[in-house]
Amino acid sequence: MTIKKFIREVKSIAILVAIVLLLKVTVMESYIVPTGSMENTIMTGDFLIGNRFVYGMRTPDWLGIIWTDIGFDIPYIRFPAFRKPEQGDVIIFKYPRDVHQKYVKRLIAGPGDFVEIKSKKVFVNGTEFTLPANGRFQMPLMSETYTQPDIFLSNGANKDHYPIIRVPAKGDVIKINKNTDWRFLLPIMMMEGHSAELVRDEVRFQFDLTDPYDLKRRGKKESVLRQYREFDESGTLLNPWSGILQDSDFQFLRIDGKPLSEINEYVLTEDYYWAMGDNRDDSLDSRYWGFIPHKYMLGEALFVFMSLDIKRWIPRLNRIGTVIR
Repeated sequence: MTIKKFIREVKSIAILVAIVLLLKVTVMESYIVPTGSMENTIMTGDFLIGNRFVYGMRTPDWLGIIWTDIGFDIPYIRFPAFRKPEQGDVIIFKYPRDVHQKYVKRLIAGPGDFVEIKSKKVFVNGTEFTLPANGRFQMPLMSETYTQPDIFLSNGANKDHYPIIRVPAKGDVIKINKNTDWRFLLPIMMMEGHSAELVRDEVRFQFDLTDPYDLKRRGKKESVLRQYREFDESGTLLNPWSGILQDSDFQFLRIDGKPLSEINEYVLTEDYYWAMGDNRDDSLDSRYWGFIPHKYMLGEALFVFMSLDIKRWIPRLNRIGTVIR
């Protein structure tokens, strides 16, 4: 083989690889489902094809080493959407508390909607959103007086009983004063690109939206976890939802370097969504971590192209071609 022919072959392969990668990050992508939070709509071990352009095709926003967190964010472009995310869609999105993970859940409510959970029943704007045909409950009803400490906003609720909450919408104006609920607002401001720190007694703590417990679940090293105050007393990173924070601590908050005395209000720049798993009693969803910003939306789950029973490591041929509804 001549050098010129070799160069042509390398160029052809490089172009083919570039086209495949471009299609993967803009049009269609495959996903493997590692948990049972959407059973029996989606089974553990299902390989999904997702539509990445329905909510607005987007260019890559991160460059790095595949299967690792090593990399960096880059500017991206989102093209016009074919339609907006709708109630009932099975969506694929970046997990708000660890954006290197991708989650699949069912969209329950959109910007401006009111969500309430009463005795496991979900209500959106006062109308019950019935459990999908393949959804399920596995556990007895929790007492309304029982408090789950890891529930979103730590408001004395639990997964079966959640007080009415409004999903934030682009353009919402939130006043900043002594009554501001920072456990609600601060994650939103940070997801919209603002930095935050707590400055008290000349000690600075930087707020971070990656939950160290999720990092631990992914097997991250102790040296990474020790950066967080939750895991080490010398840690300088804090989560806005951290249980070690008292409401009074937020008076020492600084946003983009500014003390709160210099900020009167905040106007939201993103629409947000509330999502839940069809396997309601075994799903880490909005009841635990809150809202999904529109920019984290990656696409809609379409169908199963392959499925593997990971307990026995054999294919489930009857799942192949299953359309996700």
